[in-house]
Amino acid sequence: MWKRVTVLVVAVCCLAQMARAQEDFGTDAAYGSLAVLANVFYMPAKVVYAAIGGLTGCLVYLVTIGNEGAAIATWSPSIGGTYVVTPAMLRGEESVLFNGASYSVSD
Repeated sequence: MWKRVTVLVVAVCCLAQMARAQEDFGTDAAYGSLAVLANVFYMPAKVVYAAIGGLTGCLVYLVTIGNEGAAIATWSPSIGGTYVVTPAMLRGEESVLFNGASYSVSD
């Protein structure tokens, strides 16, 4: 009985070695930790920027007496963009967009 258990444990250990991840665990852990640290500062800044842009867009809408295009031109860059930094962004595989796409007002 113990012989079978020993053989099973050795077989599982050998198979576990073959099923290793492609990337280094340490590198993934480092990028994940950096992403969490970056988000501690990035996310509040982005949310505040979006909130101020949203309120500014509302004021633009009111001041221009309902010109939706002008309000959207203010909302689009401030509310759009990236809200969370990911490890792929830190590796340079994806881009971080603090501002959203620009919107041109055409009347």
